[in-house]
Formats: sequence, structure tokens, C-alpha cells
Amino acid sequence: MAKCDEGYNCEVCGRPVEKLTESDLYLRYVIGMLDPEVLHTTPERHIRCNPVLAQFVVHPDFPPVVAEGDFAKSNLDPAFVAEREKLATRGYERLRELVQVNLPIVDYPLPEVRAKYAESRGK
Repeated sequence: MAKCDEGYNCEVCGRPVEKLTESDLYLRYVIGMLDPEVLHTTPERHIRCNPVLAQFVVHPDFPPVVAEGDFAKSNLDPAFVAEREKLATRGYERLRELVQVNLPIVDYPLPEVRAKYAESRGK
């Protein structure tokens, strides 16, 4: 099996990121926080191993994560928190959808993110 089919180890905990729905890399790609040009060169992590982002996923199938320190959502502007929760949760839901369909990787991101990428490429 090719390495790309096996998944990658988390740069934080060292364990394999076995499922798309666990992937911080793909969550960030889907919500537009990671440029597609660096997707293949960016280290992988579990979503839960990135608490600064994971704290914003609010979904019944994703146990809550509490980040500490300056970037804990309890220390952030409530409007920003609400916006980030909406985006991160939509991204997590998109990952859950993607495991059930066969799409090219360029179609993984949320619609508005795909539109932004297409616009930046002049398409």
C-alpha cells in the first residue's frame, strides 16, 4: 500500500491519523485555513491534538475540547467565537460527508472556500 493510502502520524502525539474525520490537516484545508499548494508538505495532526482549532468544533459526535491560555475561546471575542464555531463545525461535518463520497481532493473544501481558490487562480 502506498504511504498516501496509509495515512500519516500526528506530529504532536506520534500516533497515526487513521481517519479523515480525525485529520486537522484536512479540516484546515476544508475550511480554508490551509492553501492547497502546501497540503502535501504540511505535517498531519489529529484535530484533538490542535486544541486551539478543536475547541471550535461543536458537534454531538465530537467530544468538546477545552484550550487553555491566551487562545482559549473563553478569552476571545464572543462574535469571533460564534463565527469560528460555525466554520469549524461545518468543516467537521464536511469531513464526515467526504468519507461517504468519492470526490477529487480539489472538491473537498466548503463551497465558499472553493470559490475563493478559483478566484485567486483567475478562474
